Amino acid sequence: MKERNQIQQWIQSTMDAVGMDIELKQMNNGINMSYNFIFNNVGYDVKRVQEVLAETPISPEAYIKALTIHELGHAVDRKALMASLERTIEIFEMKKSYSLKEQYSDIKLLGMLIEEHLMNIAFEETAWANAEIMNKKFAIVDWQSFEQVKAQGLATYHHLYERDLTLYNKLLAEQSEQIA
Repeated sequence: MKERNQIQQWIQSTMDAVGMDIELKQMNNGINMSYNFIFNNVGYDVKRVQEVLAETPISPEAYIKALTIHELGHAVDRKALMASLERTIEIFEMKKSYSLKEQYSDIKLLGMLIEEHLMNIAFEETAWANAEIMNKKFAIVDWQSFEQVKAQGLATYHHLYERDLTLYNKLLAEQSEQIA
């Protein structure tokens, strides 16, 4: 219980330090921390955060604070996130309508997944750029920890994109061979 309160305190103190008053919600969704641009809140899953903290060499406080300013970096970019909502819903609906096998065997559907990856990467990079500005201004977390959390976070998105892009290119090559 003490650790749960400490995590919330680090998140809240970071939000206070940068002067952003955004609702904080404890979740049970398996995602360590996320920004919901529709409802303008930051959610965190204590259990998942604790698992990540057990696996990382970064101090728990530095990790939480770096992650928090990253999520606040998304909040700064809320207008752009809202502008993407229509396309995000279309991709979401496609994912609900087709099985994973169909999504990964149809070049058009897989193309939509690639588009989603590119959107996510762009939003992640922007959020980290915004977080960097906040960290320079308010000195929230040491730069080594900041860069480690940033690299870890971006690597996840890039890995998924590269995996799907490889499959997309393979499908495209197979399709080209069939036409030739």
